[in-house]
Amino acid sequence: MIKEQYPSRLLEDAVDAIRSLPGVGKRSALRLALHLLRQPQEHVHHFTDAINRLRDEVRYCRNCMMISDDEECSICRDHTRDSRTICVVESIRDVMSIENTGQYHGLYHVLGGIISPINGIGPSDLTIRELVDRVARLTGESQEEVEVILALSGDVEGETTAFYIYRQINRFDIRITSLARGLGFGDDLEYADELTLGRSIVGRQPFKP
Repeated sequence: MIKEQYPSRLLEDAVDAIRSLPGVGKRSALRLALHLLRQPQEHVHHFTDAINRLRDEVRYCRNCMMISDDEECSICRDHTRDSRTICVVESIRDVMSIENTGQYHGLYHVLGGIISPINGIGPSDLTIRELVDRVARLTGESQEEVEVILALSGDVEGETTAFYIYRQINRFDIRITSLARGLGFGDDLEYADELTLGRSIVGRQPFKP
């Protein structure tokens, strides 16, 4: 295979950097690099500064592990939300998908992934321990019912993760639920339409291990 020749080493480095993004091939990376080269210098600097600040300054909420500009995210700081209900999700994108439905008014807990032995991801690589600690604190604070919603994907890895979490928290006097099966087996929350996802949240049911 003939290696593509670049007129500039700087251009080649930029293309290689852009290609490292998921879903971006060589041709797309070259097109984007040339596009940036044609933009006013201040626009490109604004773009790169935003990326640098995202990586260097973003924080993770001390309660739910959602990304935040402060120690606590805006959802956890919102006192109108139901602090006794925790929706457990795989990723930040899942939080955004559920929020877009407008059907959920509790708090979240972001695991940062799901258990996947084939990818070398075990329980200790996720924020399960932090979730257990949150549940323990909530159940010790008052006699009001605490609900944990296991809103994970319906594939084998998602179900395995949900079952593991269930085993960790079912010793507490809490209600453990899962999304109604409006979502098919293997469906990701990220790709579910808002109406289906909203109905799955409203119609959630007791988790059955």
